[in-house]
Amino acid sequence: MPNQEAAFSDKGDLELAERFKQSRLRILQELRKVIVGQDDIIEQVLISLFVGGHSIVTGVPGLAKTLMIATLGEVLHLNARRIQFTPDLMPSDITGTDIIEEDKSTGRREMVFMPGPIFTNILLADEINRTTPKTQSALLEAMQEYQVTVQGKTYPIERPFFVLATQNPIELEGTYPLPEAQLDRFLFNIVIEYLDEDGELEVVNRTTTLQDIRLERVLDGREILQFQELVRRVPVEEAVTRYAIRLVRSTRPSGGGESYKFIKDWVSWGASVRASQNLILGGKARALLHGRYNVAFEDVEALAAPVLRHRILLNFHAESEKVATDDVVRQLMAAVPKPKSGL
Repeated sequence: MPNQEAAFSDKGDLELAERFKQSRLRILQELRKVIVGQDDIIEQVLISLFVGGHSIVTGVPGLAKTLMIATLGEVLHLNARRIQFTPDLMPSDITGTDIIEEDKSTGRREMVFMPGPIFTNILLADEINRTTPKTQSALLEAMQEYQVTVQGKTYPIERPFFVLATQNPIELEGTYPLPEAQLDRFLFNIVIEYLDEDGELEVVNRTTTLQDIRLERVLDGREILQFQELVRRVPVEEAVTRYAIRLVRSTRPSGGGESYKFIKDWVSWGASVRASQNLILGGKARALLHGRYNVAFEDVEALAAPVLRHRILLNFHAESEKVATDDVVRQLMAAVPKPKSGL
């Protein structure tokens, strides 16, 4: 692995990396005032934040998905807005629209663009799968290009910009599954599980008593943009990059990677190149969050499930055998060998 002190070009990068690590600790400290447990989930949300990606947070009702994202917005010096997705939501309710406005001094009327809630830093797309594909697609341009086009005119969205979407995996009536093209634009699919008994006890004790919680703001947009630039300067050994690529290529039933029987049996469609990019980018941010200046195999392994689970399309055989995408990812990590350093 590269020498840690030599990983960055100057002393300023090392100081910024230390601030990066300390920021994680401070954000965790603030979020823990409201959120019980879920440190791994919070870390994945922070990685998404620090690489400039977007994430879906999946979990059954009552697991504090919305509360976590809303609290993160309070902890950061960023504008945060929430859209409750419903079947009757229109694209213009997200992007904004042109309206006729009269100049009181001249009486002249003209079309004026009224920005929608998407013009913010953190957009909470609550229950994103409850609205129609047409409305879901209104997010695509903003997520990929950081801009919105209305009536042929393009309006830039100020960075940093993150879409953090929630969805309920068990209540499917009246929902519209996100198309694969849109799912692929999300860095992570973060799954929140139930807390253990002690964690649930703490939640009940906290929420059934009077509390005066005061959150302190930790980071502003300028610092986050600096951290995003720093993440991309973290070095990665070729062996680690090859391992990430082999994991992704091996998810494809035909063409590209090593041919595994369980992939051919269970998978209709594998992950795209964007998955390889996200594994490495996420690994860079995770390494910095843990005080390391280079990416290790463990970073790729830790992020394989949230990066791949929404990019692997299972077939009928997998569904009939009750195989989940996380089962496929676990088997892949056990099957794909790690390249030796220096390759």
